[in-house]
Amino acid sequence: MTTSQKHRDFVAEPMGEKPVGCLAGIGDVLGKKLEERGFDKAYVVLGQFLVLKKDEDLFREWLKDTCGANAKQSRDCFGCLREWCDAFL
Repeated sequence: MTTSQKHRDFVAEPMGEKPVGCLAGIGDVLGKKLEERGFDKAYVVLGQFLVLKKDEDLFREWLKDTCGANAKQSRDCFGCLREWCDAFL
């Protein structure tokens, strides 16, 4: 599977205070919806990813329910967080 430049940039370094829109699969529209629900930073979404025990189906369903992410967007975001965890946790 090929990854986007956004994905590669995100997983290349520690997360720090990156905004939620830095996550692969999360653009301006989904980012705004997530921010409105309190998920303003990438690390807050990472927290939900970890609470769901890195389960792909549960995380993707949560992302769809929370901000309306489609299949590709949720898959990209999940892959981005999974790879980041593999590198930094």
